[in-house]
Amino acid sequence: MSDTQKEKEELIEMFGIHFEKFHHMPPLGARIFATIILDACGKGITFEDLVERMAASKSSVSTNVNLLLSLGKITYYTLPGDRKKYFKPSPFSERFSNYMKMIEFEKMIVDRMLAYREKTAMCVAEKGDLEKTKAYKEHILQMEELLTNTINKFKEIENNNK
Repeated sequence: MSDTQKEKEELIEMFGIHFEKFHHMPPLGARIFATIILDACGKGITFEDLVERMAASKSSVSTNVNLLLSLGKITYYTLPGDRKKYFKPSPFSERFSNYMKMIEFEKMIVDRMLAYREKTAMCVAEKGDLEKTKAYKEHILQMEELLTNTINKFKEIENNNK
């Protein structure tokens, strides 16, 4: 095995562990996603390629590919006259847009919490909680701004590389 191939396999495993721990993906799905990310420059990876590379059953690969598709982590395209699907990672701008949806929902919850605490805070602990909630809202707004800037940069790069 070449050094490059060994490094690629180590990266797939590192990504796999990361996606399992922090994105709550199943182990096979995490490794499929990592494999698709690392082979993004090619024309894409077919289902048959994934079955072979993962050394897993067709049903297990299919279940995990469908999960990744439903999560918006990967996408696919087809070629005229070719029945195969070619899987690629979804553009970064799309994947990060999912984080933006999470932040928007969290902002709504925090705003409701602030309105509630402002009406009901009576004791020192509740007033302290109100201050923490205000600080957390500031954090969310900063994250939203940072994420918006990052998404815009990704969109620019993606448009330049079409």
